[in-house]
Amino acid sequence: MAIYNDAVLNTTSIWNETAVDATNRVAWLTDRQRVGYPVLVCVDESGAVLGYASFGDWRAFDGYRHTVEHSVYVSKACRGTGIGKALMTALIARARALGKHVMVAGIEAGNEASIRMHLKLGFEQVGLLTEVGTKFGRWLDLAFLQLTLDRRTDPDAPPAA
Repeated sequence: MAIYNDAVLNTTSIWNETAVDATNRVAWLTDRQRVGYPVLVCVDESGAVLGYASFGDWRAFDGYRHTVEHSVYVSKACRGTGIGKALMTALIARARALGKHVMVAGIEAGNEASIRMHLKLGFEQVGLLTEVGTKFGRWLDLAFLQLTLDRRTDPDAPPAA
């Protein structure tokens, strides 16, 4: 909750403007577990949460069932230490294991560090929506990146092991 609320209150990583409470985060976690999607958490030796990552359905229509959109958040003190990359690497493996075909990233276009990390992980920038969001009194652009997780040509075929 603290990592999420820091992003809400101090960054353009999340385009929400209202901090959340523990009930909200429990409902979010419960929903992810209900549909079988992972929530990966990085903790230090004392058990403090340093970051987390998850994915969910990209859109709610049947035709998008092989595509997920992810989120990864790292505590302010730990950004740039490799935690985000480690979480993303594990998250990508989980998406592949679930037979997902594409992972989508929607990133505020000015978040160069996140875009750079995604590119290093093999994502490609595939689109830019200008001025589709607002926060802190300014318009925000949304960069779309995607990673193709497998090379199957038949969407109904099982992914290669």
